[in-house]
Amino acid sequence: MTESLHAADEYGHQPQPFRAQERATSLWRFVPFVASMRGYSWPTLRVDILAGVALAALAVPQGMAYAQTAGLPVVAGLYGLLVPLVAYAAFGSSRSLMTGPTATAALLVAPALATVSSDPADYPALAAMLALLVGGVFLVARLLRLGWISDYFSAAVLLGFLTGLALTLVSGQLDDFTGVAVEGDTPLEQYISFAGNVIGGTNTLTLVIGILSLTALLVGGRFLPKFPMLLLVTVVAIAASAMWDLGERGVVLVGEIPPGLPELAWPSVSLTDIAVLVPMAIGIALVGFSDAILTARSLSRPDSPPVDTNQELIALAGINVAAGFSQSFPLGSSGSRTAVNMRLGGRTQVVGLVQAAGVAAVLLFLTEALALLPKATLGAVIIYAALGLMDIGAWRALSRGARGELVVAVITVIGMLTVGLLVSLILAVLLSIIDVVRRSAQPRDAVLGWSPKARRFVDVERHRDAVVFPGVVVYRLDDRLFFANCRYFGSRVREAVRGAPYPVSTLVFDAESVTDLDASGAQALAALVSDLRDDGVRFVLARSRTTFEEQLAKTGHAEVLPAGDRFPTVRGAVSAVAGVDLESLVTPERRP
Repeated sequence: MTESLHAADEYGHQPQPFRAQERATSLWRFVPFVASMRGYSWPTLRVDILAGVALAALAVPQGMAYAQTAGLPVVAGLYGLLVPLVAYAAFGSSRSLMTGPTATAALLVAPALATVSSDPADYPALAAMLALLVGGVFLVARLLRLGWISDYFSAAVLLGFLTGLALTLVSGQLDDFTGVAVEGDTPLEQYISFAGNVIGGTNTLTLVIGILSLTALLVGGRFLPKFPMLLLVTVVAIAASAMWDLGERGVVLVGEIPPGLPELAWPSVSLTDIAVLVPMAIGIALVGFSDAILTARSLSRPDSPPVDTNQELIALAGINVAAGFSQSFPLGSSGSRTAVNMRLGGRTQVVGLVQAAGVAAVLLFLTEALALLPKATLGAVIIYAALGLMDIGAWRALSRGARGELVVAVITVIGMLTVGLLVSLILAVLLSIIDVVRRSAQPRDAVLGWSPKARRFVDVERHRDAVVFPGVVVYRLDDRLFFANCRYFGSRVREAVRGAPYPVSTLVFDAESVTDLDASGAQALAALVSDLRDDGVRFVLARSRTTFEEQLAKTGHAEVLPAGDRFPTVRGAVSAVAGVDLESLVTPERRP
């Protein structure tokens, strides 16, 4: 038999049963890369190098495509895969997460730049300043320890956001993918414009290139997931462009890319423009942080250290500050490249360093070849990534769940197609909060009966064979009792008394699930006890938590429930007030 121990002896006179994970005390704790290098071996390096090379081949066309989505020269996407990757390798807490240009950031950057200036020549400097501001927002958030914010994006919001993001990405590539002239400020307007111009406005050769590129990516992703199909598609498209001079045949090409590495410089932007960009930087940082944390947590190795949200704020600040100084634009986490990294077996952020070296080699030696790449192929890359964001299975699951969450997800999608990404996301979060408040105001509850088979009290609505006892109603509330639901609580208790198939003399309140009690809740409870007493109904408390009892005493209402009306278990309360032995029950009266 295990020897019993006394808490006072083991924990001390002031027990502290919870202990946070110990953290390193040196300054190196802010550079997780150092810890990841302990015990690093040649086999691990070999795997990381192979993964890094493969990811560089994937990142180059993706980076160019996302820069195009942001309304920037494609080289800005390549610049975002150099110094920023080194910054995340040093400061990131995830050993698997891949960062750089992303579809989410690109879609948020484009309208932000258009708000400040209508001249595309101004966009590179504005985008770089926006990246610096996003980095500043992350640093402020780290100082305020706001890592917990990432927990407040519901699954419904994220599902609607990802679906809306996919549809927005596709709408932005319709012109490059098909050659059809597309106009409109919102995705919905762009889809309508495309539908009106598609007949007679399609460039056949452009459409063929786009369809062939997308088909190859879909086939490769389905049947050859580890094969670098994106690299093959890019190489073949460049070769076809050079062989058949596609640029002269009406196919739009990427065009000239300045060779060499970016110069590190402060972007020249006026204070007035900076002031306009600040609110947009906050929104981009909020979305980027949530995306990064969710990706890092969902795509992490079981043997890797847990993701530190506050450390991620430092890392995300680092990559965006590096992006600002190196002529790129706001960056985030890449779910697709992270997933590929996991499949390839990458173990540490050495993968990111190798990836940055590969992109540097491209900028130094291969820019002339990249200039021949058809934009239809880049459009196919983005559409392929967009299709991967649509989770039909998750929509089916959500439709079978809570209707409120489904409404939130649908509104998020509609908002992204009509009023814009950031506004719709804010609206969706507000709707999620409203849904939480609504559910808190009308929490789940139940009238309970005794189940001889399960030997416990169960919900009589779900268990029609549950035993109830004349004169007694057992009521359970599955939430805290506070200002938002105290009136609902009182009305539901009265409804339970009126709904009983017999005259009620005692109401047993199962308070085990009531985790908190505020002043309004205590006042409502006292008023309910008094009203029931005036009606000849005794109010009995069962299974109340210590916190419930303490809050009842602090609010000055402890006297409304004397010791004789408090029981440690529902079973004990019912046995006492009904005068029955539940275990030996033979001919119980059942609820009709």
